[in-house]
Amino acid sequence: MSVADEGAVLDALRDAILAGEFAAGQRLVEVDLCERFDCGRFAVRAAIPVLASEGLVDAQRHRGARVRVIPLSEAIEITEVRRLLEGLTAARAAERVTPDQAAEMQDIIREMRAAVEAGELLRYSDTNARLHARIRSIAAHGTATSMIERLRAQLVRHQFTLSLIPGRPAVSLAQHERIVAAIAARDPAAADAAMRDHITSVIDSL
Repeated sequence: MSVADEGAVLDALRDAILAGEFAAGQRLVEVDLCERFDCGRFAVRAAIPVLASEGLVDAQRHRGARVRVIPLSEAIEITEVRRLLEGLTAARAAERVTPDQAAEMQDIIREMRAAVEAGELLRYSDTNARLHARIRSIAAHGTATSMIERLRAQLVRHQFTLSLIPGRPAVSLAQHERIVAAIAARDPAAADAAMRDHITSVIDSL
């Protein structure tokens, strides 16, 4: 892979961390990263503090950088904050949704249902993330969206573990069906409540 500019190196390293290509607690060795991303040391050094500010990396002077370990207690606190923000975006989406957007969400729900029936957990996890992203885009609340995406990035590993809990995808599917139904019905209060109930279930599962 050839990466020319600092922004591309930052994005590539972030994506690799979020994809689990680096283990939690793993040391990020500068020379190895330069080789992997075909870049100079300056690009790597510029990326590390940005990823640290996003909560993905622990960087200590004279000790280097490591992929940040998110303890369970912190994961729960982050998800509690997400509950408020995701409820807000669901309510906002219910106020703004168009018939075409509602139909698109229903299509995603059908994909999620098919993944559950086929036992395809990774596919379910991907479509789950796509639905939440679509709800945020319909809501068009820039501040809430940026905060949610930053918080979610810190929880990738915990979220993947949740998808492997026996029976969890089926429970999650029913919750998402309720969220989409409320948004499609243009009922902000019901959409907020459905989303908060879903995130509460995530907290319980954690």
